[in-house]
Amino acid sequence: MGERGVGPGADAPVLGTPDAFPERTGRAGRTGRSVGLVIIAVVVALAMGGWGYVMMSAKGDPEVQNEVIAFEVQGPGAVTITFQAHKAADRAAVCRLRATDTDHAEVGARDVSLPAGQADVRLTERVVTSARATSGHVQYCYLVQ
Repeated sequence: MGERGVGPGADAPVLGTPDAFPERTGRAGRTGRSVGLVIIAVVVALAMGGWGYVMMSAKGDPEVQNEVIAFEVQGPGAVTITFQAHKAADRAAVCRLRATDTDHAEVGARDVSLPAGQADVRLTERVVTSARATSGHVQYCYLVQ
């Protein structure tokens, strides 16, 4: 192997000096980068808006507010859920009750109809389960014709 520091230019820096590089003119690199960032931002904003729409659709009609008052596990085969819902008095609604186990897996579900004629409805309903439930809740409610 040859020795270092021998020959012409042995004392020059390995990568060169600032004078060895040509001057940069224009901002072509930055413009391309800015356009790319704007495109990414638009795609992310559209994805977030789409996800928000999907979540609103999956949650049901926000015109029906519901709240679980209590639930009681009645052995390995059922859970009783007491809940109240507020809706327009002239509209009927449907609420889906759901029972879950310790792993948050669904072990029972039931749809309950709320008739027109009352704005505030408080019900106690029994949900049959395939295994012991540890929680009962209202998954969603929506208005019907």
